[in-house]
Amino acid sequence: MRIFDPHAHMTSRTTDDYEAMYASGVRALVEPAFWLGQPRTSVGSFIDYFNSLLGWERFRSGQFGIRHHCTIGLNPKEANDENLAREVIEILPRFLAKDGVVAVGEIGFDAMTKAEEWALLEQLKLAAEFELPVLVHTPHRDKAHGTKRTIELVTESGVKPEMVVIDHNNELTVKEVLDSGCWAGFSIYPGTKMDEYRMVRVAQEHGLERVLVNSACDWGVSDPLKVRKTADAMAEAGFSSDDIDRLVWRNPVEFFGQSGQLILDDIDSPDLTATFEGSGVLRGER
Repeated sequence: MRIFDPHAHMTSRTTDDYEAMYASGVRALVEPAFWLGQPRTSVGSFIDYFNSLLGWERFRSGQFGIRHHCTIGLNPKEANDENLAREVIEILPRFLAKDGVVAVGEIGFDAMTKAEEWALLEQLKLAAEFELPVLVHTPHRDKAHGTKRTIELVTESGVKPEMVVIDHNNELTVKEVLDSGCWAGFSIYPGTKMDEYRMVRVAQEHGLERVLVNSACDWGVSDPLKVRKTADAMAEAGFSSDDIDRLVWRNPVEFFGQSGQLILDDIDSPDLTATFEGSGVLRGER
């Protein structure tokens, strides 16, 4: 089974996770830019972080046979420091033009503030300018309202809905998102958001067109193997191997392929002794 995880925060994961993901079938992933658990205080910290997504993390992923892509953007949780947010958005164009950047994101709402709305609209403009897809985060609180407002702003922005994936959906939001023409993303989690069995029921009711599933694994309680576990649950429920391949491979390839930046060839026998600017995934003498 081949798997493309379209939302995985690998900066916060270990090399053991990469090994387990490869063994489960993961051959490609997208790592969205996100917040780091505590506020960043200068634009320089964003520059360093974006560079790490484009360099070190791509190298580290490749060492375990997985093609790494990323999205670049200002996360809504950090948009409320308005002065810093303006500085970050000013430097985004230099990163959106880089190889391997397959979308603007993740952007959207956290607390539904005016500052978050401004940052969302500004980054939708950048997505249109760079002809990139958009990965949108929906709030954990008042998700239905946040999702509705997101759809309204996407419509107002003029960005084509097929270029937008609205993520972190549940049973209450999926229909509205799909009816809007946007893609619907689902984060499969051990204890919150969606689990694989709820996802099976959503797929049975709403089908697989414009639907993505992801692990959204980060530094919290999460599981980088949840896309594979969703695929296994679908098989148990009677979905065909073609249906499963569509959901866990062809759909993310179709969506992020709109960027023109996907690289999907196999990685041949990576050399773990290789280094990136002097750093390697092995420790000790080589």
